[in-house]
Amino acid sequence: MRFLVLLFTLTLPSILAAADRPNILYIMSDDHAAHAISAYGGRLAKIAPTPNLDRLAKEGALFTNAFCTNSICSPSRACVLTGQYNHINGAFDLSGEVVPGKQMLALQMRKAGYQTAMIGKWHLKAEPADFDHYCVLPGQGEYHNPKFLVRGDKPWGKNSIHFDNKHVTDAITDLSLEWLKEGWNQEQPFFLMHHFKAPHDYFDNAARYESYLAGIDIPAPETLWHRDPKFGSLATRGADDELIPHIGTSIGSRNPRRSYLLDLPEMYPDEFPKNYDPADYSDEENTRMAYNAYLRKFLRCVKGIDDNLGRLFAHLEETGQLDNTLIVYTADQGFMLGEHDYQDKRWMYEESQRMPFLVRYPKTIPAGQKIDAIVENVDYAPTLLEFAGGSIPASVHGRSFKSMLETGKEPEDWKQEAYYRYWMHMAHHDNPAHVGLRTKTHKLIFYYGCNYDGGYRTPPGWELYDLVNDPHETRNLYDDPEQADLVAELKRRLAETRSRVGDDGSHYPACEEVIQEFWDYDEADREKAREISHEYLKRRQQELKEGKRNIVTHKGK
Repeated sequence: MRFLVLLFTLTLPSILAAADRPNILYIMSDDHAAHAISAYGGRLAKIAPTPNLDRLAKEGALFTNAFCTNSICSPSRACVLTGQYNHINGAFDLSGEVVPGKQMLALQMRKAGYQTAMIGKWHLKAEPADFDHYCVLPGQGEYHNPKFLVRGDKPWGKNSIHFDNKHVTDAITDLSLEWLKEGWNQEQPFFLMHHFKAPHDYFDNAARYESYLAGIDIPAPETLWHRDPKFGSLATRGADDELIPHIGTSIGSRNPRRSYLLDLPEMYPDEFPKNYDPADYSDEENTRMAYNAYLRKFLRCVKGIDDNLGRLFAHLEETGQLDNTLIVYTADQGFMLGEHDYQDKRWMYEESQRMPFLVRYPKTIPAGQKIDAIVENVDYAPTLLEFAGGSIPASVHGRSFKSMLETGKEPEDWKQEAYYRYWMHMAHHDNPAHVGLRTKTHKLIFYYGCNYDGGYRTPPGWELYDLVNDPHETRNLYDDPEQADLVAELKRRLAETRSRVGDDGSHYPACEEVIQEFWDYDEADREKAREISHEYLKRRQQELKEGKRNIVTHKGK
């Protein structure tokens, strides 16, 4: 009897530790901008509320300064999975993958005693084999009648299941609910990565939402209509503004190669007048119609996400697991919803760089918190692992912010800047490659303007924004003499941050040569940038003559 009492006493701490550990439900959508969640209080909050997402904020914490390190799908997902910046994990662009054995977060969760599952959009090419269970979309996947890849007797990618007459958002939720009901061994806590495809463009909502916001004029950002002459730089405007039509995909007709005005009337004819012909309308009328079509379809996809979250939360509540589950909601990056007449992501501008990040776990996280500390997606994995009582490998660059969630206090030694680098120079949406630094008050962006091999040049340029006095980033202050000391200070911090995170240029030396050549940006650099602008304009005009719409320039192409 004494032996049994002693044994029970010795094992009690581990039993309690297991009981105290939360289940972890990590929910990620694709391209869901923070300002399209009503809890963030943006221009869409009243017209398109998101009550289930808002519940997480009301009953937990909302981060106002959560940022991705590279605003594109695969690289962001790789950062979350590995806790590493892209120049270390190797997922620089959409060809990025994280191979089995390197899927750190899944491996460490399993070591911590969690049963792991990955359901929904994966987008990292290699098999998610380090998860106990997976059911993932191939590549982007389809919005309707989706196929999912599963484990099976055949090689990776050859085993699949299909959902006929089903929207992908509903199917992903069905799969997660099925796993929670039948696949989860309740003797272990679960770690479930539930990844929606929506609202990735081109947006295609479930049929039941087709009347949602129909005929409603969606509030638009002022910068859709008015581009301040101080916005941008030689890099994004060109010499004498000659590249304004050619940098960044547009909503209206600004970009002759790629715009929603070119694509959406054919894709969503019901959103436009019958027998629509853009020649019958003014530029502003055409832009407004394209913008409304864009936003309605996007917000219908968001509505589907929010409703499906209600299904997930209801199941957890019915089974008594809601308050024992750490629930995280985020996206792989933000999204431009017409700001500056831009669509898609990739930019370091606020709407694209910022990620929504909401967390609920009432056992230790006080309700109703708004936290303005700077966190990056490399910090997510260590935070989840600390909640799980798991080990954080030395290979992880990020840092846990668990204590911040529980106390509401930012540690004195916490980072004061977010690092950013977009590598896919001028691919798909005409975004120049750039690197930069984001503090709580300012943003410094350096468009170095070349691909991995230093080729396909666009004009380099620097941009500085005061986020306190100019939160919509309308006025570039880089050349303001009164900001000279600040520019020098932020450049120094950017160089130090690059060194700290290991982005030393050794990965692509030819590209780094261009960065260093234009770092000082003296008058000789600016004159050369103007020459590059003229040369690029000629090249783009030739490409347009040849009918090229989708120019891929990364990895030396």
